[in-house]
Amino acid sequence: MIYLDFNSTTPIDERVLDEMIKVYKNVIGNADSRTHIFGDEARLVVEKARNEVADLLGINKDEVFFTSGATESNNIVFQGLIEYANETGKKHIVTTSIEHKAILETCKFLEKKGFEVSYLKPGNDGRILLNDVKKYVRDDTLIVSVMHVNNETGIIQPVQEIGDYLVNKEVYFHVDATQSFGKLVDELKQIKYDMLSMSAHKIGGPQGIGALILRKKRYKLPPVKGIIYGGQQEHGIRPGTIPVALVNGLGNACSFASLEYKSNIEKCRNLKKVLMEELEAMDIDYEINGNPEYCMPNTINICFDGVSSEALMLSAKQYCGISNGSACNSKSYKPSYVLAAMGLPVERIENSVRISWGANSDLDEFRDSFVQLLSIAKNIKI
Repeated sequence: MIYLDFNSTTPIDERVLDEMIKVYKNVIGNADSRTHIFGDEARLVVEKARNEVADLLGINKDEVFFTSGATESNNIVFQGLIEYANETGKKHIVTTSIEHKAILETCKFLEKKGFEVSYLKPGNDGRILLNDVKKYVRDDTLIVSVMHVNNETGIIQPVQEIGDYLVNKEVYFHVDATQSFGKLVDELKQIKYDMLSMSAHKIGGPQGIGALILRKKRYKLPPVKGIIYGGQQEHGIRPGTIPVALVNGLGNACSFASLEYKSNIEKCRNLKKVLMEELEAMDIDYEINGNPEYCMPNTINICFDGVSSEALMLSAKQYCGISNGSACNSKSYKPSYVLAAMGLPVERIENSVRISWGANSDLDEFRDSFVQLLSIAKNIKI
């Protein structure tokens, strides 16, 4: 049996886990305790990790703020700008209809608070157009938020072009980089953004830790305020005791990604080539959702004509773990809102599954499991 749901969460890298265990066993202090060496030791671990995140992104360490993950980071970005929006009258938001629920649900909340939100739809290729962003940006636009890579389709959005367009405008640009962080390393370094969200568990790190990146402009951070109250940890952006071992896990995952991202991408690309070869060899009708030219090498969203995704996932459960959409919607069994926004017909959506893998997925096991999945799809075709 093989795990093929890496876009939901990745298995923790054993090297990362080993280092975390050392911290759990040996670093017992609170990183914000200033009166003894135990606090100093914990603080050194945290600041080392902050440097490792910053190095991977090519930014300054004082632009890195630790959070519980991308969902919290996204919430801090939007809710943390409410005070500034009320002061300036800039209460218009531009985002897309294919963002993660952490963005969409927060925008719904803000609409109840008097904000106006413009939701851009992708084409049936899964991509947002730069011209649509240009069309909707106004004088009262507060923020534009576009994910770098869609979690369901793996389609890469034109965030570099959007950042270039917005760089000289009085509009903040936020990138949800959950699916690209640690993978599209060179690309992320080129994007002109003000805020960025990420999670460690998408790159072999632990669950429950991530970061919010706030880029300085003219030596000043964006006017984002913390949305919960407590101490001044993370300069008040994210109060609460810093989970030192988890932060260490994020930092180590970043270090490994810095060294290995090029070979990881190539390994994933080779696995995708195997998948496509087996797909072509099998006599089965299929359609790939989203333009493959802009798709991540570790993801495919595919419709098997006449094959219910629910039936396929249940029938193939003993061979592989796949999904039919975002993990945040897995209990709803509703058709994918991402594929619906792309304008795909309901039947195609209901027959689509997402398969995602990692650089260390075993090639032979990957091939055998995928062939088994295709065989099952042929047998249960309506």
